[in-house]
Amino acid sequence: MADKSQFYRGTLEGCILKIINDNEVYGYEIAEKLKSYGLCEVSEGTIYPLLLRLEKNGLVSSVKKASSFGPKRKYYSLTDLGKQELHDFYISWNEITKSIDEIFQDYKGE
Repeated sequence: MADKSQFYRGTLEGCILKIINDNEVYGYEIAEKLKSYGLCEVSEGTIYPLLLRLEKNGLVSSVKKASSFGPKRKYYSLTDLGKQELHDFYISWNEITKSIDEIFQDYKGE
């Protein structure tokens, strides 16, 4: 049952928006940051289509910049709409986690 990809489905977009909000970043860098937070199962093949969708929906903008390690990289930043979406995600996330924490507060994993 605990298929993590199902959990990620609804939350990964919010996590990516938060990472982009912190700093202008490129796709591979986002994948590495997700891994550093323990989301090791999220592949670049998942991230790039999400970035494309976020950009298409006006939540992020991108600019190509030269890289000292190879071809130009596409750096992402949040638009005003993306900042609002991140805020809305954060409010919803807090409501959901509070409810789930209450449900599981006396559960001992037995």
